[in-house]
Amino acid sequence: MSEDHIRGEYLRVRQGKTQAKLRIVVENALEELIEEIRTFKAARPKQSAPLLVNERGAPMTAAMLRKRFDKARKSAGIDITTFQFRDLRAKAATDTDESAGIKDAQTLLGHSTEAMTSKYIRHKVGKKVRIKAPKKGSESR
Repeated sequence: MSEDHIRGEYLRVRQGKTQAKLRIVVENALEELIEEIRTFKAARPKQSAPLLVNERGAPMTAAMLRKRFDKARKSAGIDITTFQFRDLRAKAATDTDESAGIKDAQTLLGHSTEAMTSKYIRHKVGKKVRIKAPKKGSESR
C-alpha cells in the first residue's frame, strides 16, 4: 500500500485473490498508525510512496517484513508454531468481528460466505455478548 491509496477518509485497496475493491475508513487506531508512519517517513533521508519503509526510507520488501516479524517473534519469546505471520489475518478478522460484526470481517477478508470467515475468527477469551436492558416501564414476566 502506498500514500496514493489514501484518498480523503479512505484507504483504497484491491484484494489479491478476488481483485475486489475496498474502501477502508481511516479513523481511530488506523488513522493514528498512518500519522505515525508519515512522521517516521518524514524523518528519513529517502522519500517514497509506499507506506512501509525501512530505516533509510526505502520501500519495505516482503522479505524485509518477514525478517523483522521473525526477529520480533523471537525477541518476544514466542515459538514459531504458536504464532505465524498468517495469524495476523485471523487477528484482523477477529478484531473486526468484535468491533463491527462478522459481515464487515467477511468483506475485509474477501470471503464469499460467513462460514469461511467464521473459520478465521478466534474466540479464545470467549465471544463478546451484550445484554439489552428492558425498556423503562416494561415489566418482565
